[in-house]
Amino acid sequence: MLEREIEKYLCKKIKDLGGLCEKFTSPSRRSVPDRIITLFDGHVLFVELKSTTGTVSKAQNNDHLKRFELGVTVYVLSSKDEVDQFIDYCKRTLLCY
Repeated sequence: MLEREIEKYLCKKIKDLGGLCEKFTSPSRRSVPDRIITLFDGHVLFVELKSTTGTVSKAQNNDHLKRFELGVTVYVLSSKDEVDQFIDYCKRTLLCY
């Protein structure tokens, strides 16, 4: 499955939750995560999307590691099933449905 199809699916699922799923670009830095997700109660999450066969580059991995050292997780999703699992995680742990 193509990355853009997974990205579109993620955005729809986040919108259905009432959240924002914004494209993340940085003019001064490459390899930042693809999306910033904002949910209720101030929860902000970073998501890197890959095609079903895609892999995280070394530069992306370094960015994710730096964020992890700062206490932030970057979620890497590469299928609709992984998006569904991520949405379930958000519902269970962040939104308290």
